[in-house]
Amino acid sequence: MGKIKSALEIALERTESVKSDKGSIGQFASKQKGKKLANEFLEGTIKSLEEEIKKTSGEDLTSLKQGLFDVLISQITLPLVKEDTKRIGNAAQGLHAIIGGKRFGEIAKQLVQILNQYLDEANQYEEAIKRQYAPKLRQKEEELSRRFGRSVKIDPFQDPEFVAFFNQNLNALKANYQAAVDQVREEAIKLFTGAA
Repeated sequence: MGKIKSALEIALERTESVKSDKGSIGQFASKQKGKKLANEFLEGTIKSLEEEIKKTSGEDLTSLKQGLFDVLISQITLPLVKEDTKRIGNAAQGLHAIIGGKRFGEIAKQLVQILNQYLDEANQYEEAIKRQYAPKLRQKEEELSRRFGRSVKIDPFQDPEFVAFFNQNLNALKANYQAAVDQVREEAIKLFTGAA
């Protein structure tokens, strides 16, 4: 009969072959540091990513850049409000610091212009949609006013029919600009993987 092993003995046998890979731990730490630096850069507490990148070398530099890239590329999205364009512009600037090259610098500048244009068009769309829907909304307000015997005002965004109409029209605009954002992201990934 064989000896019955304790749970501790089994665990020790299994972990015997696992050795600490200091290189992997260092690369993980560098990647985490890159993510932290990227967030600090986006918050404005770090002014120059180039200076931070110069402080690192070798395998750690590749991991640091990967951490920076992962955070910054996630910020390249369609803005919801005007204030988002500053954050997205900073992310593009940070990506340019990692990727380098005149080509991505031009792409980053174009991205900010495109996003500002998108917000302007989205505001124009919103106003046009409201004007187009206004007669129907007035009709609903008049009907409710008659029903309740007092004046009723409806916020268009509380009317499900308006919201559906609004979303349908705005989604077409978003799709056009989302394609441009996706193209910038793909180009950044391509240039980063080629530069890394």
